[in-house]
Amino acid sequence: MLNGLEDNGAEIAQNMAEKYQVKTSFSKANLLDKSAIEGLIQHTLEQFGSLDVLINNAGIQHVSPIESFDSNKYEQIIALNMNAAFYAAKAVWNHMKHQQFGRIITISSVHGLRASEFKVAYVAAKHGVIGMTKVLALEGAPYNINANAICPGYVKTPLVENQIKDQAEAHHMSETDVVQKVMLKKQAVKEFVPISLIAETALLLAGELSATITGTTVALDGGWSAQ
Repeated sequence: MLNGLEDNGAEIAQNMAEKYQVKTSFSKANLLDKSAIEGLIQHTLEQFGSLDVLINNAGIQHVSPIESFDSNKYEQIIALNMNAAFYAAKAVWNHMKHQQFGRIITISSVHGLRASEFKVAYVAAKHGVIGMTKVLALEGAPYNINANAICPGYVKTPLVENQIKDQAEAHHMSETDVVQKVMLKKQAVKEFVPISLIAETALLLAGELSATITGTTVALDGGWSAQ
């Protein structure tokens, strides 16, 4: 089950189905809406009969000094980056308990481990989902439900592309300087994190071999959090 805002989401799902010979479906459920999240989980169960792995990967960002941080933006970031993960996990919990298997993988961020200026809502939310992950791991252990968080550094996604522009404005710098002197400054490896690395890590955490991996964070941050 794929969820997103893409206009061609159904086409993406269909292409995946044909390429890998699997059943797929697509939903544009609004993850800012608690009832829509519950509906997404229910729809998934109806479509597939079970739900083994939940990946919380939705996120938005806004960069601003706290004194001018838009209050509506703050509420939206907390709602999507943190609250949506809670409502999704809660909605699938009883099903995972009943089947005695579940893997909940939340894409947090290196900003769930470290802070940066101008990102008060994002940093708060990403720290929050790591705490939530630890609680889910403790409560889920008797039922073979594992919960872990992946904490990437900067990944070249549309969200980060927009951040480059916002950071350039906030720091009064060129976009090139923002990438090298702000975004990748704290990473020992001065490269964006490959999307494929995040996917491979999620596959590891989703499998049977991860039975004893729970309540942890996997930092894919180019050495940022080693400092």
